[in-house]
Amino acid sequence: MLWPALLLALPAIVQAALLHSHDNDGSHHVPQRLPTTWHHPEDHPVNALFKRGPTDGTDYPTVGSPTWSSAYPRSSPDVTQLPKEWVAALDAAVAAGKIPNIPQSKNVPGVNPVYPNNLNPNGPEICSATYKCVNSGDIWNAPDGTFATSFDDGPTPASPKLLQFLASNNEVATHFMIGVNILSYPQLFLETFNSGNDIAVHTWTHPYMTTLSNLEIVAQLGWTSEIIRNSTGGRVPKYWRPPYGDSDNRVRAIAKEIFGLQTVIWNRDTLDWSVATGGTTPQKIHDNFVQWLGGPKSPGLMVLEHETSDGSVQAFMDAYTMIKPNGWRTGSLTRLVGDGNTYANSKDANSSVQFDNILAGNSAPAPAPTSGNTTPAPLPSSAPSFAGNKTSSVTPTSSGQQQSAQTTSNAALPLVSRDVPWSASFSLSVPALLAVLAVLV
Repeated sequence: MLWPALLLALPAIVQAALLHSHDNDGSHHVPQRLPTTWHHPEDHPVNALFKRGPTDGTDYPTVGSPTWSSAYPRSSPDVTQLPKEWVAALDAAVAAGKIPNIPQSKNVPGVNPVYPNNLNPNGPEICSATYKCVNSGDIWNAPDGTFATSFDDGPTPASPKLLQFLASNNEVATHFMIGVNILSYPQLFLETFNSGNDIAVHTWTHPYMTTLSNLEIVAQLGWTSEIIRNSTGGRVPKYWRPPYGDSDNRVRAIAKEIFGLQTVIWNRDTLDWSVATGGTTPQKIHDNFVQWLGGPKSPGLMVLEHETSDGSVQAFMDAYTMIKPNGWRTGSLTRLVGDGNTYANSKDANSSVQFDNILAGNSAPAPAPTSGNTTPAPLPSSAPSFAGNKTSSVTPTSSGQQQSAQTTSNAALPLVSRDVPWSASFSLSVPALLAVLAVLV
């Protein structure tokens, strides 16, 4: 009888099936037993690039992959392609009278926006932050005695130098990021987040926000919030900073009512974004820091700084040596203000994440909050002390052709399996072989 010989040959037949299960894709992979430990030690630098901290349980696409990037607009968002949830939320807020009916401003780049009909930008109706009108709901100052560390416009090729310096000094900072820059530099984004830094919103393409329509404002904030959420394990941003400080009562209401974002401005401006173009010099920045750090401790310092060039990063590095010797306590901006939580549903990069359905693509029910009061702490009573105003910046660009965003982002939806694992092939091949043996016997 043949069946004893066939039974003896069964292991070889199964092994052959496994070895050749992917021959049609041109590969010559030989299955091997997985190691019981990582090849690199846990403290090896490469592990920081693939850190997997707590998430909200959703199966997000790999950051930087085609599936991940295909969910977002390549440049200025098309308002006809917004997720319906965002549009419905805006319509409801307008109908409820929560969004002031303020006309859009107009401007020439580098010049402060102007409102039509000679409307007063400093009046209570508009209260433009560009014109130094302080809305009580905005954050301008750090707590007394603190230096709130933050950087705008990342990620960029200058970011690694900044991140290395922060890490070497056991510091983290808040990074107000531009959406298209995240899309262009996904690995730099991951390096920033995985090193424990805090991520906040700086719009999708860095426009003057008061010049935009309501839907355009929603698009700028929504897509940036969504790409951050889908790239950090589900963390929903809680803070945003308007480019050029350009915000008013209409813009800040949309940010707060639709996405729960609180507006952050600044009380000192380094103008460091212009150091690469000669608009300022490292010496001028240094002299300003000497004056600011040697001044009163109330209110705390909320200094506008950028990670746009080696020059702007170096300016911070040079100033850093003066901060603590002058009696200031440093901290990431988002951890020093409000309730100390960087995200609406998580404290920071290393904390647990509650599922949050603020953004498109979320369908599971959000659990009830379990800790903390989400109401921001009262702002310092003193009005912010200003030193200059940012009136221009390098406008980011993104590579590739214009591409319309999907109506509803699929970035938070589980990925469909695209390949059958070898274990499945094994489970299918054994019953088939046993069936053949049964016939032969």
